[in-house]
Amino acid sequence: MAITSKRAATGSAQPESAEPGMSGGLTHRQILIIFSGLMLGMLLSSLDQTIVATALPTIVGDLGGLEHISWVITAYLLASTVSTPLYGKLGDLYGRKRLFQIAIVIFLVGSILSGIAQSMTELILSRALQGVGGGGLMVLAQAIIADVVSPRERGKYQGYTGAVFGASSVLGPLLGGFFTDNLTWRWVFYINLPLGILALFVTSAVLPKSPRRGSVRIDYVGSALLTAIISDVVLITTWGGSQYAWGSLVIAAMILGGFALTVLFILVEHRSAEPVLPLRLFKDSVFTISSVVGFLVGVAMFAAISFLPLFLQVANGASATSSGLLLVPLMIGLLSASIISGMRITQTGRYRVYPIAGTAIAAVGLFLLSTMDEHTSFVIESVYMAVLGVGVGLVMQVLVIATQNAVAITDLGVATSSVSFFRSVGGSIGVAIFGTLFNSRLDDALPAKVKEQVHALNITPESISKLPPELHADYVAAFAHALAGVFLFAVPAILLGFVLTWLLKELPLRRHTGPAVPME
Repeated sequence: MAITSKRAATGSAQPESAEPGMSGGLTHRQILIIFSGLMLGMLLSSLDQTIVATALPTIVGDLGGLEHISWVITAYLLASTVSTPLYGKLGDLYGRKRLFQIAIVIFLVGSILSGIAQSMTELILSRALQGVGGGGLMVLAQAIIADVVSPRERGKYQGYTGAVFGASSVLGPLLGGFFTDNLTWRWVFYINLPLGILALFVTSAVLPKSPRRGSVRIDYVGSALLTAIISDVVLITTWGGSQYAWGSLVIAAMILGGFALTVLFILVEHRSAEPVLPLRLFKDSVFTISSVVGFLVGVAMFAAISFLPLFLQVANGASATSSGLLLVPLMIGLLSASIISGMRITQTGRYRVYPIAGTAIAAVGLFLLSTMDEHTSFVIESVYMAVLGVGVGLVMQVLVIATQNAVAITDLGVATSSVSFFRSVGGSIGVAIFGTLFNSRLDDALPAKVKEQVHALNITPESISKLPPELHADYVAAFAHALAGVFLFAVPAILLGFVLTWLLKELPLRRHTGPAVPME
């Protein structure tokens, strides 16, 4: 049953407890109930971006395929990325509640298939299906929030969405480590089933019916072309310099093909009645800057979150469970920054300063992470992770608020999905590039005698710990050196984002959610 607004006895006034700027005069309690359903869905999506990280070494030891390790994460991010714009457009056209629930079901099917996978190929394909569902969960939740809370009031609710991101950034690796150490890595995926079923029940009961338009046409050609473009880019960044030389015929053909697909996509979107990614949005500087900065933040953020558990397990000797627990400072930093910035945005109506400060702080955090080695103490590592968390917490949700405030109400879903899309593209490319970079640096840094011994093993933190002392020390030193380079190479991306945030316009935040529209 959808929640409806309360009315005064006369039928003409809102109740005194109604929040200003809420769609239909929803009260604070009603908004929180709606948020409970949305956050369950968002938790499923964001949790699965991080829960696999601590289990990856064990998964590789079980299924093999070390050379494909980054694809377990990249497949999810890629599928999530390419499906995001389509969900945004379909939500604008058909209404978001039903679509949100469909995304949950797709996600759960992918989780079951991932849990029963018997090979790395099966796991990667199942993760891709999960990503198709996960892409809808995140963007539709953000768009539904915008349906019921005005941009000016949205800041004080930002802490709840920040809490989901923050909790999942630590809870994911922690749960992944716990299941790996005490049950089996397959429970990393099975845990989604009770959460997903609960999310279906809650969303059926509490989510409001969302706006829809009567006449609709789906841009299937544009969606297919966008999927092909992003897949091409991720494959280039994954294979280039590793499986194929950058100057090889394969990479050159893929680059030329990417350019051709992009030109064709632009032509199709100009002619489409309902483009999956309306090019007119790029005329709005707030949307454009938010999308580019989101892309750059995604590059750095997903690289850090994906590789930090590996560093803690191999370089520091932490167990899978404790490596997740050691990410708590990152969560605290992210959550605190998100809540405080959201409250200040509601109080002052100003948002521009937070992405500027956040990108600068995140750059410092990544640089500090790049200085770590196998001898760095947990206390120092915690401080470095907290710095990165504060930086990311000041940026992510603020960019969404700025974009939703700038665009027309009819473009709310597609604009929200587009900003999320570019952040996810950044994450997909970042994980692919840094995974390739890490493998290359590790191969160069390992002494020949260590390579011979290691290649005969199934690579897991446990098997590495059983290497003879002299080989173990050489491997850990090489591993730490290779991974430190991943964090260092992410710094320029964030610094570029810092420069661009100075171009972000600060528009007055609306105190309303938009004109009345037919509901579905």
